[in-house]
Amino acid sequence: MDFSLTEDHQMLQQQLHEFADEVVAPGAARRDHEHKFEPELIQKVAEMGLFGSYVPETYGGAGMDVNSYVLIIEELSRACAATGVLVSAHMSLCTDPILRFGTEAQKQKYLPKLAGGEMIGCLSLTEPGSGSDAGSATCTAELKSDGWHINGRKCFVTNGGEAGVMVLIAVTDMPARKNRQSAFIVEKPWPGLSIGKFEEKLGIRASSTAEFVFEDCVIPKENLLGELGKGLNVALATLDGGRIGIASQALGIAEACLEESVRYSKQRVQFSQSISNFQAIQWKLADMKVGIEIARNLIHQAAWLKQQKRSYTTEAAMAKLFASEMCSKAANHAVQVFGGYGYCNDYPVERLLRDAKITEIYEGTSEIHRLVIGRNLQTNPDWVTNH
Repeated sequence: MDFSLTEDHQMLQQQLHEFADEVVAPGAARRDHEHKFEPELIQKVAEMGLFGSYVPETYGGAGMDVNSYVLIIEELSRACAATGVLVSAHMSLCTDPILRFGTEAQKQKYLPKLAGGEMIGCLSLTEPGSGSDAGSATCTAELKSDGWHINGRKCFVTNGGEAGVMVLIAVTDMPARKNRQSAFIVEKPWPGLSIGKFEEKLGIRASSTAEFVFEDCVIPKENLLGELGKGLNVALATLDGGRIGIASQALGIAEACLEESVRYSKQRVQFSQSISNFQAIQWKLADMKVGIEIARNLIHQAAWLKQQKRSYTTEAAMAKLFASEMCSKAANHAVQVFGGYGYCNDYPVERLLRDAKITEIYEGTSEIHRLVIGRNLQTNPDWVTNH
């Protein structure tokens, strides 16, 4: 497989690089401080077609491929990790499952608005008592004559403040375990749906993370997404794609760490020479670069498999596991290169360090990814040496 960028990909990457540097990066520190996005930024991202990258043109999207989406998240995250996850969560966690599991009527209704940025999307999966164990959820959806009645709480909803539509996973068959949940499309605002609170976070602080409270929230019967009882399948498939997005976010953050470190190391003078001449600094920069290139290849491999409609669960787990842990290491290296200044918010690496950590947690923790990879090694002997 050749993962080198095509001419079209290279042109897109150049456009994204310029957009990220000129439009996204200048406000990154302010967004982090104010804990919010400027409406103008969201509008500019929409005008670039980034909210509907691989949505087919027939539904109002840009009709790109998944590798183009990877480039989008990487470049946005290099400039501002919060902006990267705004687009990643919107595309991977809401738009993609509607594109993949939705009826034609659902696609016609929601995809044009999502692709054009008229609606921001989110996934409502995690609950206070169910994180990695998504199967233990308790939020319920009961079918009555007037529609589905939703009751319960969801937490850690990325894009919860900006979202106008969500994919919701709720319990429809309490006694069962494997097939007890179903997926739904829920618009916001909707009677019976309210925001409980917004989380105060360590990093990606412009990105809203909300708690949703459902109190007899009634949605139409036709808003069931996919098959009844197959909600966990929808959620797991959705998270596979989300992991490619978060791996790309981690890659972008790591690239920013390297860029800032190289720039500063050339400027900072100690012992009558720039610290870039010191082996200790060069080794940190080298480790960052090697990690970035490995992560990039893992990510594009997973993206290529998704584009080919082949299984990519384990490849997405590998990409996300490696990229996120590499990202945190790169951020730590960057702070060390900056020394005391790296611990102060006068320089961006302090924010990059805070932003990096979440990539090891959401869309599946590193521990969960190791389980995914380990189980595949146990159940698929051919994959061990012949992959």
